Amino acid sequence: MTTEQQDHQDQQDQRAPGRHTGYRYTPDGPGVFGGKRMLRFGMLAAAAFGTIAVAAGAAQAVTIGEGSSSNSGGIALADNETFALSNPQDQTTFKDSFTIHQYGEVFAANARNEATAESVACSADAPCRAVSLSFQIVTMAGEDIHLNAVNLGNATNEHCDGCQTLAGAYQFVVDTPTAFTLSRTDLARLNQIHEELNALSNSSLSLTQVQSRADALALQVAAILKSAAATAPATTKGPVAQPLTTSGMTPAVKIYRDFQQH
Repeated sequence: MTTEQQDHQDQQDQRAPGRHTGYRYTPDGPGVFGGKRMLRFGMLAAAAFGTIAVAAGAAQAVTIGEGSSSNSGGIALADNETFALSNPQDQTTFKDSFTIHQYGEVFAANARNEATAESVACSADAPCRAVSLSFQIVTMAGEDIHLNAVNLGNATNEHCDGCQTLAGAYQFVVDTPTAFTLSRTDLARLNQIHEELNALSNSSLSLTQVQSRADALALQVAAILKSAAATAPATTKGPVAQPLTTSGMTPAVKIYRDFQQH
């Protein structure tokens, strides 16, 4: 698979002062990574929570959650954006999204995931708080997929002394040689994680604690995806499709995360 990433690190360095952190999760555990990424692999699922949008045609796309999605002529497009705005009229805002894009065979894909939080014109005596979190999962199948992906977290304070603003974007990257479908059990477990993400809106956690909790939920998502990917056939050739767990091949599951905090 060939991956082309839009490198925004220079742009990040030029943004208003904030904290930019990243990591990558692999089957061997978490490691340090400072950027944003995306994925290839997967197939179609029929289940179970949120909104399900199907793009009709020979090439299908199934999206569970919000955002836009399509797969036309073997070109997959996935787009998610979460925006939280706080101001004197609405001082505390929490927005999150949790979306699963599942595609069949593709030869090219574009994925964009962005979380934006803004706090505007509040005072030090009555500060604003804005939190935006976006979780995006994309699955595709094929070899030598041409992939372009962007994953960004943008937090901004505008004339807002003492305000607290946090934006976190997570992209989940799964790599298997053949397509597979997330089971109803997998989708139910992911839905439970989405509910836990939603529950952060009613918490009294600090921004640092919200970030730590989101990281923990992201690792749970990665564990579910790793387990599901291990059931994918290593090959569709021959009379019996052999799962990855018995073929000696290791499924690759990665998380790419971009955070900014003010």
